[in-house]
Amino acid sequence: MKLIVAIVRPEQLSDVLEQLFHAEVRGLTISRVQGHGGEMEHVENYRGTSVKMALAEKVRLEIGVSNHFVQPTIDAILAGARTGEVGDGKIMVLPIEKIVRIRTGEEDQDAVTPVQSA
Repeated sequence: MKLIVAIVRPEQLSDVLEQLFHAEVRGLTISRVQGHGGEMEHVENYRGTSVKMALAEKVRLEIGVSNHFVQPTIDAILAGARTGEVGDGKIMVLPIEKIVRIRTGEEDQDAVTPVQSA
């Protein structure tokens, strides 16, 4: 099991979500974040004062997946998020020690597997 953390441009979020849906990746958490990577700092005027903007608005996705979903998830994020410009973001894959689905008490692989409709 892995936790895939992706930081992407907010304007690419709908494309990323569409690609994840097509890859049958379900269950994710989305947060609005700010960060700084390779983007150039820019200056904005705010109420007549120049302000150096060092942090860029980004979206953070966290997706817990079974091992066989790692590469399809990465491929889906790349397909939806890549513009080819600096600031497209990053994808990080982290090991997960344990997962528990609160509703049912299912653990580990059963907790990240899509729920079958009854």
